[in-house]
Amino acid sequence: MKKLFSFFAIIGIILASNCSRIEENNDPVIGIWSKIDVNSISETQKTTIKQEWIFNDAYLGRFHSYNNGKLDLRTDFKWSEQDGVYTISYPGMESKSNDVVTMIEFEKETILKATDGHTLASRE
Repeated sequence: MKKLFSFFAIIGIILASNCSRIEENNDPVIGIWSKIDVNSISETQKTTIKQEWIFNDAYLGRFHSYNNGKLDLRTDFKWSEQDGVYTISYPGMESKSNDVVTMIEFEKETILKATDGHTLASRE
């Protein structure tokens, strides 16, 4: 029985050492991006809406939306890049359409600009 266990242990070690490694993703979009909108309700009242995208290296991320500092929405997203165009999709959220953006670097700021021309977010 000990020989059989040792044999399976050796086979397991060999199989584990032959596994391929996941490719390292160094895409410049990885990180935290945000957009803050301040809207006036009246002369004395304002609402602040902050949206935040956190991109990770596994082509996934997390989206947060805050209304006056309180978490209003949190969901995961998937992202992909092809020829400098990023597509952000929100599985499970039929009410939120995909965002298609390009990254534009200025001297002091980097932004994600949507295909319709508006700024989706800037790098934090």
